[in-house]
Amino acid sequence: MSNDGSTLKVPLIVDEKQQGVGLKLEDVESNYVHPINTHTTSFFKTCFNGLSALSGVGILSTPYALSSGGWLSLILLFVIAITAFYTGLLIKRCMDADPNIRSYPDIGERAFGKKGRVLVSIFMNSELYLVATGFLILEGDNLQNLLPNVEFTLGGLTIGGKQGFVVIVALIILPTVLLDNLSILSYISASGVLASIITLASIFWTGAFEGVGFHQKGTFINLQGLPTAISLYAFCYCAHPVFPTLYTSMKNKNQFSLVLMVCFFLCTFIYASMAIFGYLMFGSGVKSQITLNLPTNNLSSRMAIYTTLVNPISKYALMVTPIVNATRNWFASHYNKGPFRLLTSTALVISTVIVALTVPFFAYLMSLVGAFLSVTASIILPCLCYLKISGTYQRLGFEIVVLVGIIIMGVAVVVIVLDHQDRNSRETDNGVVKKTLHRTLVIGTYVLYNVPLS
Repeated sequence: MSNDGSTLKVPLIVDEKQQGVGLKLEDVESNYVHPINTHTTSFFKTCFNGLSALSGVGILSTPYALSSGGWLSLILLFVIAITAFYTGLLIKRCMDADPNIRSYPDIGERAFGKKGRVLVSIFMNSELYLVATGFLILEGDNLQNLLPNVEFTLGGLTIGGKQGFVVIVALIILPTVLLDNLSILSYISASGVLASIITLASIFWTGAFEGVGFHQKGTFINLQGLPTAISLYAFCYCAHPVFPTLYTSMKNKNQFSLVLMVCFFLCTFIYASMAIFGYLMFGSGVKSQITLNLPTNNLSSRMAIYTTLVNPISKYALMVTPIVNATRNWFASHYNKGPFRLLTSTALVISTVIVALTVPFFAYLMSLVGAFLSVTASIILPCLCYLKISGTYQRLGFEIVVLVGIIIMGVAVVVIVLDHQDRNSRETDNGVVKKTLHRTLVIGTYVLYNVPLS
């Protein structure tokens, strides 16, 4: 229920003459708005969508994260996984508390009014957008690793291999963005889950049977690298903005907790296994994407790289679906027009291509996304919203102690990691774009923790 007495059940496309007013913010920002798509996705298809949302490019960075923090930092992966699973359950409880809630911004508004909705929308869409951009950077890096001497010529203009690959991958991804039905999208998601499993198996095969071996000892703990490890681990569990979409699409919503348990358990097992294999194989020399360490002259390595390329393609559409729907619904009067729907999806993909070509450093982008956006959207905001919606903040008990502890931990992670990145950016000359990106997130942190919610 909003302040003016209206509910979130108002249709997205309304007759303005009958309503007397234009579309409200809560009407146009619902992330999953097609009646044809709701309540149709089975338990197993939701698991595939959830696994696809969680098990993505993060699998490639876990060896680098473990290398940064040392063996003891692996405990932090499990701590973050358990915390993220718990906050996922909190999102479900928030949605159960009010049947009118259908999206992550709805939860923010139900808890803190218009300010809460705007704040959640900014963090949710920014996180999903930058993750989708990271997919394109990842694709460009790995294709260039496979085909290092490729260049593209178009109208007399020579385009570098990586830049050309980013554009080609975007063209391949575009048709999947046009899919609105999550039940259909689950089949594409299944290919992404399978790709993660094949990637893990291929890298294990490379280490065990292709002469690389698992001989690196590594370090027990590296305190200076812990902030990087934490931020990359956090990035692995940045799918919370998608959870309301998955929950809304389910036939039997009572099974959503089990969906989360299955997804988090399997993904954490894959992440931990990949981290251990990669660190034992390459030690401190492991790169931000483990596929960049693999020799390209044997079958198993090439298979790992090829299947890695499938993951972003299968996951991109799932990540940007909330953004596409929110963008389309701002212009709800044109929603059913085919050309307009095509235009919004295409414009979104083009914009991520431009950002990927402008900010081409995968590890730095993912680290900042993990530290700032992922921790805030997936850890801090679910706790704050649940405290307000459930009224738990009004009574002292074990639950509120846990929630406050998680919030303090989340804020500490954001501050420590961003301070670490700030010192690194001062010590190294990484270009104006990287420093600008970092400063933007620092300013965002200041705004987040200094704007009161009411």
